[in-house]
Amino acid sequence: MEIIEVLGYVGSLFIGIVLGIIGGGGSILTVPILVYALTLNPVVATAYSLFVVGATSLVGAVKNMMKGLVDIKTAIIFAIPAFIAVYLTRAYLIPAIPDQLFELGNLMVTKNLAIMLFFAVIMLLSSVSMIRNKNKESRPDERITYNYPLIVVEGFVVGVVTGIVGAGGGFLIIPALVLLAKLPMKKAVATSLLIIAVKSLIGFLGDIQNLDIDWVFLLIFTAISVLGIFIGIRLNSFIDGKKLKKLFGWFVLIMGVYIIYRELSA
Repeated sequence: MEIIEVLGYVGSLFIGIVLGIIGGGGSILTVPILVYALTLNPVVATAYSLFVVGATSLVGAVKNMMKGLVDIKTAIIFAIPAFIAVYLTRAYLIPAIPDQLFELGNLMVTKNLAIMLFFAVIMLLSSVSMIRNKNKESRPDERITYNYPLIVVEGFVVGVVTGIVGAGGGFLIIPALVLLAKLPMKKAVATSLLIIAVKSLIGFLGDIQNLDIDWVFLLIFTAISVLGIFIGIRLNSFIDGKKLKKLFGWFVLIMGVYIIYRELSA
């Protein structure tokens, strides 16, 4: 096993640790680790990422449900359009995209290049969200209300984005739950994990019919990530999650810029 491959598995542990400490963000590293450290094709990497993200988020969601932090009704309202969108994206949209899209000067824009560049843009947006960290907290006595049309639209958009890049989309989901459903921040974070788990795992079903899945590798990678979540949850008692989230945001920003540079200079 080469050093870069070992680093890939170490990266899977890091994904879980970050998820355990700050409740999100770690999944944004899954695709770069799978593509650059473990040399998987971007289409396969985004598919595997859905499974890893879904399984690890499910662990966190179950833990939060036991604490009574998950708003089931809100999760259902948001998750239904999200998992429909992510399933359709993985089952039909991604396979329908041609391998070569168009030529831009001397640069041939391929499906793999487009996916990685779009993923890098999502990383940049996610990093800004983590660095700013200005989600408005609702008052404890504020009644939970539901803006159904906007929640459905947001759920569908998040589902399409998740289907393309294979990331959880927590940076889009949490603000939507706070602003559109008036959930307190703790409930929004906990509920988002359940939404991420459901839509990611159902989206992965769309890939099973199109890809040959290496289940041994995928289950090992996922198990290491889940182990990382438990480590992160334990470390959460000793580390300031807000400060780490901002620091991690800068790391994701640098990674996003690196991906754009690497893909365009290849």
